[in-house]
Amino acid sequence: MPTCTLHPLPYQADPAAYFARIRRAPGAVLLDSARPGAVRGRFDLLSAWPLCTLTPDAEEDGQHYLQRLREQLGGLGRAHLPAGVELPFVGGLIGYLSYDFGRRLERLPAIACDDLGLGDASLGLYAWALISDHQLQRSQLVFHPALPATERERLVALFEHDAPTVAGAFRLAAPMRGDLAAEDYRQAFERVQQYIHAGDCYQINLTQRFRAPCQGDPWTAYQALRAACPTPFSGYQVLADGSALLSFSPERFIRVSQGEVETRPIKGTRARSSDPVQDAANAAELLASTKDRAENLMIVDLLRNDLGRSCATGSVQVPELFSLESYPNVHHMVSSVTGRLAPGKDALDLIAGSFPGGSITGAPKIRAMQIIDELEPSRRALYCGSLLYVDVRGEMDSSIAIRSLLVKDGQVCCWGGGAVVADSQWEAEYEESITKVRVLLQTLQGL
Repeated sequence: MPTCTLHPLPYQADPAAYFARIRRAPGAVLLDSARPGAVRGRFDLLSAWPLCTLTPDAEEDGQHYLQRLREQLGGLGRAHLPAGVELPFVGGLIGYLSYDFGRRLERLPAIACDDLGLGDASLGLYAWALISDHQLQRSQLVFHPALPATERERLVALFEHDAPTVAGAFRLAAPMRGDLAAEDYRQAFERVQQYIHAGDCYQINLTQRFRAPCQGDPWTAYQALRAACPTPFSGYQVLADGSALLSFSPERFIRVSQGEVETRPIKGTRARSSDPVQDAANAAELLASTKDRAENLMIVDLLRNDLGRSCATGSVQVPELFSLESYPNVHHMVSSVTGRLAPGKDALDLIAGSFPGGSITGAPKIRAMQIIDELEPSRRALYCGSLLYVDVRGEMDSSIAIRSLLVKDGQVCCWGGGAVVADSQWEAEYEESITKVRVLLQTLQGL
């Protein structure tokens, strides 16, 4: 099997200095751990100039699109790293799946308005990446054997020489506003309660969208939001039409490493407090909450079933249940579900059997998605989709794109939501949907 070529660069704890040099290039993409040294914050990965970009055809179903992705990976060819080197990516696919890609995998209604026009998916095939390892404090270029020598030389020169990193201003032309008034949210909430009591579902993730007109450089907004809300599954992707995806997700969707699989659903949230005593009390309240544990367990069970479609019989386990993870704006309750890929299955089979993530739909999943389409007035676009990579060795990591923004056609959108169950109170759920994105809204307003 061919071996990748590595080229060391000066270590950068913040990927901005390197990414700024390519951020206007075709297919520029950054997967940013944003938490050097933290758990699940070891690597940053960036690239540009993909060999090709794959988007679904108008009537193409999800399985066929995933097969096309699989074929492109095979065409690039397997490769391995030099002995003793551990890196997450050696060449392959990087990009996004929108929440609405799920419509290509399952039969769903088409009631919610598609007023943003974001494509259901866009993944580029990349033969190089710049990866920073925060554990070993190393930054290096990784070249797949298929990349021509002249392109390697160009990239080395690009990243070895100092380059200006000036970004333009970004500002909102009006405050961010929610699409749903409190009364509209209450009515949607009550409809969810009716479905729950009728036995249609046990839990629904109900979301509202916030948006404002804007102008300027989205990269400036990304850097400010990253400083305010560092999270381990952050990312920035430039699309062909000039739109930008900005994500600050704390949630892993699915990771595959050497055939071992992990998903880490988040379900259960409390606001942070500037008072250390109150902050600790909020965290303790979350961990002790019977309601939040029940919500979390419902999704753990759903994901055990989803992973079981592609994992070896008996390999799916729950090694971590009801753990606390804390971020600048919120505390979260997080669990872990693991498994081992079954013979003949790969990372894209996991996507086919599990997308979108159950933590952001509800249970049972398909009925929950049907109810979401009925009650949320507009499609979710990037929100609750995924930023991901899949490399030629079969390695994959993917986020659930919560705390995410879309800058497109002169406006910026973001979304906040939460799980509604039988004993939920609408005022608390409405406030939680705002709490989760408040730091994003306030940061943008301050630019």
